[in-house]
Amino acid sequence: MRLLKLLRKANVLRLDTVIIDGTIVRAFGGGDQTGPSPVDRRKLGTEHTPLTDANGIPLAIHTAPANVSDHRQILSLVREFPKVGGTPGRPKQRPDHLFADRGYSSDATRAILHWMGIEPRIARRGEEHGSGLEKVRWVVERSISWIKGFWRMRFRYDRLGIIQDAWSTLAAAAVCIHISCEACV
Repeated sequence: MRLLKLLRKANVLRLDTVIIDGTIVRAFGGGDQTGPSPVDRRKLGTEHTPLTDANGIPLAIHTAPANVSDHRQILSLVREFPKVGGTPGRPKQRPDHLFADRGYSSDATRAILHWMGIEPRIARRGEEHGSGLEKVRWVVERSISWIKGFWRMRFRYDRLGIIQDAWSTLAAAAVCIHISCEACV
């Protein structure tokens, strides 16, 4: 949280828009927060779903079994939206816009996000490509690739969920520092 406060003070953090996407990693030893992977022949896996700001800075990372549907994770991630201080005024409680791909498409989710005051920009299933989401979502894809650059985030051998959450937090902090260094150059 302190790192996010410093980034906001440096005017690098953009909290009006958030982007969500997930990635599945193989869990060789099984353990907490694992399930049969829908993309890896039902082998055990874990899904890491980061919530990033418009610059790709991870605000929260949710870890769940690989077989949990994406649209069931989006609301818990939005609830974890950090209230970051660092500038005069009240900290932002929720983002204004939320971008996600078709895996998060659900009319109920859209209705709840509208009720919360967040405009969902989620591609609908069965519709043709061309929504323009890729022009915004590339930052979360970049952050995911940096997170998966850490060996412990690419392959999971830890059985305890708390250890996996610690590695996720450490990877998110490293990505925050990397993006802030890019912004300073």
